[in-house]
Amino acid sequence: QAHLVESGGGLVQAGGSLRLSCAASGLTFSNYAMGWFRQAPGKEREFVGAISWSASRKVYSDSVKGRFAISRDNAKNTVSLQMNSLKPEDTAVYYCAAGTSIDYNDYASGGKYTYWGQGTQVTVSS
Repeated sequence: QAHLVESGGGLVQAGGSLRLSCAASGLTFSNYAMGWFRQAPGKEREFVGAISWSASRKVYSDSVKGRFAISRDNAKNTVSLQMNSLKPEDTAVYYCAAGTSIDYNDYASGGKYTYWGQGTQVTVSS
């Protein structure tokens, strides 16, 4: 059984930074593309960013480009999301997800991912 566990969420002031981590177990981590999604209260789930199995490809939503950076460490089975210049509209529950054989053009499609973490709350105050 595969498990994805997010950590690093919390309360931060606007303009600050936060680093989220996702630890994977029960799967061959290097075979999976990894994505980050978020969901704010009353909103639909939103794509944030994704990284290919080899980290050779990365994609971000327009709303976070230039502020967020995704990375992975296949030796440690972890994926991270560095969030800088945080805004109140970044407030959401953040989820990591894993999927195999996902085309680059489909990285933003949540339905392509097989495994999901439990989420971690990020709150950005103004």
